[in-house]
Amino acid sequence: MKNLSVGIIGAGPAGIAAAVECKASGIGNVVVFEKSTKFCSTIRRLYPAGKRVDRDYKGSKESSTGICTFETESKEEFIQRMKKYIEDYQIKIEYNVEINSLEKNDDFYFLKGGTLNFARAYVVIIGTGVFDRPKKPSYPIPEEIKDRVFFELPKELPEGEKILIVGGGNTAAELACLLAGKCDVHLSYRRPQFFRINEENLKELERKKDNIRFYLGTEIRELKGDNDLVKVFFTDGHTESFSKIFYCLGGSTPKLFLEKMGIKFQENLPAIDEFGESNLQRVFLIGDIAIKKGTIMHAFNSAHKAVKRILEKYPQVKLL
Repeated sequence: MKNLSVGIIGAGPAGIAAAVECKASGIGNVVVFEKSTKFCSTIRRLYPAGKRVDRDYKGSKESSTGICTFETESKEEFIQRMKKYIEDYQIKIEYNVEINSLEKNDDFYFLKGGTLNFARAYVVIIGTGVFDRPKKPSYPIPEEIKDRVFFELPKELPEGEKILIVGGGNTAAELACLLAGKCDVHLSYRRPQFFRINEENLKELERKKDNIRFYLGTEIRELKGDNDLVKVFFTDGHTESFSKIFYCLGGSTPKLFLEKMGIKFQENLPAIDEFGESNLQRVFLIGDIAIKKGTIMHAFNSAHKAVKRILEKYPQVKLL
C-alpha cells in the first residue's frame, strides 16, 4: 500500500492537470489512479479519429489560469499534449485500478477498491468526470424482479443471501470478494478466464476462492420471477435461482459513487466550496463531476484552483 501526499482519482484532463499542478508546486508524493488502461480514456473512446477537441464549448469561454491549457485541436493532438504533460512532470499513474470508496483513518484517507487498500493519502482529489450510465444486458428484466436486480452497488450490502454477480472486471471481482463469507456468492462471466482484472484483485479472488462459486464461460439467456427469487436461465441449459443479481458490466453514476464515499449533495450536485473542497476535509472534486456542465478548460482551471487552495490551507502536504 502506497503512502501519499495526494491521491488523485481519474486520469482524464482534470486528474492529469491536478497532478501537474501538484508536481509544479513542490508536492512530490503524488499518484493518479485510473480504472482503464490508458489516460484520457473517455476522449479516446468517444471521439472518432480527427475529431476536434474544442477549448470553447457551446458558447462557454474561459481563460486559462493554470499550467495546463490548449487551443482547439484534433483528438490526436490533444492526446499528445496530455502525454507530454505526463512525461514532462513525471506523473505517476496506476492503471487498471478502480477506486470506489474512501475510509478515514486519523489524518489520512484509505483509497479502496472493494476490500483492498490501494493507498493512504493525506489529500484526495477526485477528477473522474461524468461516468457512463451502467451497462445493461440485451435481454429484458421483467418488471416483477426489478427490485432484486441491481446495476450499481447499493449503500447497504446484503448478508446471508444467495447472490449472483455478473461480470468479469474489477468491480465484479471486488464485489465478489466483499460479499464472500457473508453471502453465498456466485460469479458468472462469459469468458473462460479473467483478463481485465488487476493483479491485486486476482490475488484476492484466489484467497477467497473457497467462498465464491465461479461460473466461467457462461452466459445468461433469460430471467424470470421465482416467488421471492430470480430464476436465471443460462445458455448451456442450466437454471438456478438467486435472491439478488448484481450486474457489473461497466459504467456508474457519479452521485452514488460519491455518496458511498460520504460526500454530501445539495440539489443533485456535490456540496463543495468555491475551491472544490467537499464536506470531507481535504477531499476535493474537480472537473465535470463537480458541476452540471463543464469543459476541458474548466477542468484544467478547477485543478489549478484546488491545488492552490490545498497549499494555502494544508501547507504540510509538501512535507509528507
